[in-house]
Amino acid sequence: MSELKEMSETVRAGAEVIRVGAEVVKAEPALSVIVTAYGVAPYIAETLDSVFAQTLPGFEVILVNDGSPDTSELERALAPYMPRLVYIAQENRGAGGARNTGLRAARAPLVAFLDGDDLWEPTYLEEQLRHVRENSLDLSYTDALLFGDSGQAGRRYMEIAPSDGPVNFLSLIRGECNVITSGVVASRAAVFDVGLFDETLRKAQDFDLWARLARRGARLGYQRKVLVRYRCREGSLTGDAQHRLLRDLRIRRHVADTYDLTEAERAEVERVLARHAAAVELERGKRLLAESKFAEAREALEGVRRVTPGWKLTVALLMLKVAPRLFVKLAGPRLRAGD
Repeated sequence: MSELKEMSETVRAGAEVIRVGAEVVKAEPALSVIVTAYGVAPYIAETLDSVFAQTLPGFEVILVNDGSPDTSELERALAPYMPRLVYIAQENRGAGGARNTGLRAARAPLVAFLDGDDLWEPTYLEEQLRHVRENSLDLSYTDALLFGDSGQAGRRYMEIAPSDGPVNFLSLIRGECNVITSGVVASRAAVFDVGLFDETLRKAQDFDLWARLARRGARLGYQRKVLVRYRCREGSLTGDAQHRLLRDLRIRRHVADTYDLTEAERAEVERVLARHAAAVELERGKRLLAESKFAEAREALEGVRRVTPGWKLTVALLMLKVAPRLFVKLAGPRLRAGD
């Protein structure tokens, strides 16, 4: 720790420890990069190398250690980068709280968010800044390549979570546009105007912020260029299909319960909620079938049919009633969660 103090100015602000590296841009930067770190010590050097390899000059880097359990290892990995960082260590407040800390420390009119295990292509900031300016956007996001410990590695994010058409409140709610946070450059003022990330939400607080921005009239857009590499790893917040669907269901329920929606918006949100609840039941039904719990599986699938009726479900339910084991054998790999 002593060597870190020698290279930087150290300030204590409440529960936060802030170290400002000697090489941090003193003039107002063009853009503030906010890197959040929790359990990413093995990856942080690769992440920061991708940041400092950017072709855009004149940006600052704020790294927020969100009470990470691997702080000793993290700070050892950070030591070579400390002169170029604003480093903030705080008690754990979750992803939203860590990003809010970075936003409050940021000095630039635009901010870029990056998780501490993801990577940027060298032209990421330059191309994002150009996209924001040329299209007068308050927020721009890009496509990403998935890599790491996942069967999805090698695929593009927008293959799995598409973005089609304009980005607005309802297209976000419907899942027609899907934002990856490590691919976001946004107006700092616009984010402050809608109240920052909601720290009461431990998951999907990023979706909530994008929805509030869109509903308040912010201009959101995207590029289909693959400018981010998104690391998939075991134990990440992404989770399996059922957990992802439950997360999506809960955040949309939060929108329905807390947003001052118009009558038309509420009707659409409720329709989407019903569709997501059915998708959760479908995944639960698949799991129950795999466990040979046929009566419970039929009950789950009956709930799905009430929301999304169709001949395939009708046939499946009939076969489950008369020959459940034969149905499971015939259905085979299509019963895997997420299919």
